[in-house]
Amino acid sequence: MDAKLSPNQGLNFSGIGLASFLGVGLGAAALILDLLGNRSPWQVTSLTMPLLLCAFSSAVLGFWVIPLLQALKTGQIIREDGPQAHLKKAGTPTMGGIFFIPVAVIIACIASNFATEVLAVSALTLSYGFVGWLDDWQILRRKSNKGISPRMKLALQVGFAALFCIWLMFNQPANITNIALPWVGFSLPLGLLFWPVAGFVLVAESNATNLTDGIDGLAGGTVAIALLALGAVVAPTSLGLMIFCAALSGSCLGFLAHNRNPARVFMGDTGSLALGGALAAVALLTNSLVALFVLSGIFFVETLSVMAQVSYYKATKGPDGKGKRLLKMAPLHHHLELTGWSELQVVSVFYIIAAILATICLAIA
Repeated sequence: MDAKLSPNQGLNFSGIGLASFLGVGLGAAALILDLLGNRSPWQVTSLTMPLLLCAFSSAVLGFWVIPLLQALKTGQIIREDGPQAHLKKAGTPTMGGIFFIPVAVIIACIASNFATEVLAVSALTLSYGFVGWLDDWQILRRKSNKGISPRMKLALQVGFAALFCIWLMFNQPANITNIALPWVGFSLPLGLLFWPVAGFVLVAESNATNLTDGIDGLAGGTVAIALLALGAVVAPTSLGLMIFCAALSGSCLGFLAHNRNPARVFMGDTGSLALGGALAAVALLTNSLVALFVLSGIFFVETLSVMAQVSYYKATKGPDGKGKRLLKMAPLHHHLELTGWSELQVVSVFYIIAAILATICLAIA
């Protein structure tokens, strides 16, 4: 791995070095967490084995799927108003979520012996992946950055969230509406208010991971870290969902073998919407919303940066119809790029922050 520290440039990793470092780090973390949890790392009912199995499977499958995506002319349309360095990425295949998301879902379902809660979370994950696929397909069909309408996209997300919440309502204990507050040792009873909160969490988390997906390896790596930590948090109460989280984390790692800088494929909305939906669904089903909030720190800040940019622009709009920009560009990762950070520097720092958040989450769980 080529890594060196410069006072002016910060961490400077090669793309393959950074992805390899993350893979080794998550593999070691899974092994340690299994040993601490008295689980055999070499059984499928662990964090380690599903992680490694899905990482290998999705990485290998990518060598077959990516040329197929190229043949189908699924090249990404790059925003002309975005960072100019991104224009060279035009034509890179997108829709990569179609191969690494199903790998995790299939392996998790089999390894968990088709546990009911894993099937439910898998269905929500695939449903959100379908919404993302529709958006990606429309972008490719129109050869522009315009996918399905925002209203249609939101309606589909809300619809699938409602179906998942209805399933929760009739298949989970009544106390699921009590939000556990781990640092004070009691639960916050939300009652009927829980259901709109649950729907909001599903939609917001999927859109947050979608916004984070804008630099090679950024969303895949940060979500992989969050998923492994969430898997460790839910392990004592749900072995099946622990397996699911580890499997999807591993699939993200396998995808990074092709998505690390310089990327040979992008996950597209097909992958990013599915990942956010998966995180939210697991958290709702295991009463781990506080853990999800901590683990989603990066996704939350990325979303806030977009909201702040839009709000500030509208608030400062003059008679000419033009406003001022709070950031050079939103989301935050693009602002950092335009201030002189390289893509790899942004990704390196975000990985470190994600690891710190995961450590905090495990400490308070």
